[in-house]
Amino acid sequence: MEISAAGRLEVRITTADVGKRVSVRCLTEAGTAGGKFTDTVGVLTSWDAGVLVITRKSGESVRIDASSLVAGKVVPAAPARRRGPAAGYEELAQVAARSWRPLESARLGEWELRAAAGFTRRANSVLPLGTPGVPLDEALDVVRRWYGERGLPAYVQTATGAEGTQELLCAELERRGWTREVTAELWIGALAPLADRAEAEGVVLAREADEAWLARYQRKGVSEVALKVLESGPSVWFASVPGESGGAPAAIGRCVVDGRWAGFAAVEVDPARRRRGLATVVMAALAGRALEEGASAAWLQVEERNAGARALYAGTGFAAHHAYHHYREPS
Repeated sequence: MEISAAGRLEVRITTADVGKRVSVRCLTEAGTAGGKFTDTVGVLTSWDAGVLVITRKSGESVRIDASSLVAGKVVPAAPARRRGPAAGYEELAQVAARSWRPLESARLGEWELRAAAGFTRRANSVLPLGTPGVPLDEALDVVRRWYGERGLPAYVQTATGAEGTQELLCAELERRGWTREVTAELWIGALAPLADRAEAEGVVLAREADEAWLARYQRKGVSEVALKVLESGPSVWFASVPGESGGAPAAIGRCVVDGRWAGFAAVEVDPARRRRGLATVVMAALAGRALEEGASAAWLQVEERNAGARALYAGTGFAAHHAYHHYREPS
């Protein structure tokens, strides 16, 4: 908190700081015996009629009465990382987008509109990197028409929690009635330690997702559209640990190598064979191949509710970089 030379807490933010990352302290239940201090850190997304709205890294919006403020200051946009690869949001967003390509796309200024017959939100949502080149309401009208012509609901994918993310856009979408349906996180880590985590013997690597691989994939009845999305990307690899009696694999995974980055997805294990290290074996095999192709850093995406996957990835050296969200148009 900001402390004056006289030792007093001071509020050093104003309405002019909307859009900046701030740290504030407020007194809840002021004037009562139960009053206590509460600290909030995030992006100041609005300050209207005496109420501040701060969006935290997770995407949660917190409303604070300005009269309860006892201290506040602008803080750096993103704390320095102490381990793992250095990376900015826009670089990671572009790498992730190249690893999961739609069947068709269109440009609206610096926004990309993506569609793939409804297979996953990532391939059927707007990626708003920069400005649409027109006022926001006009841009959202274009977005809704474009998706409506394809029989799809309109989604906008946004991010929070890192330098250059879109807390302000999140706030504007919420004001217009757009609903946040899914929140996940993008995690990053060093690639070489992952490759050394386990012996990768017995893992089969292939350039295409065959019928056996798809039999283990969680999305059943995969269509031709889905296959095209799965096999899209600069350098795509599919890993399998053969199952018993030629059935579905015991474990599978997917990796896309793109320059210095290797992106992991679809790491799935037969429920009867979980907690035996098979997910780590699959990721180690894919990491080894990515190292051979010149990659040095890794990324993956994990939903906030998936406690098992989060524990696995934390144990293999990954850490959260930013959160991302899918907002659906008002019905």
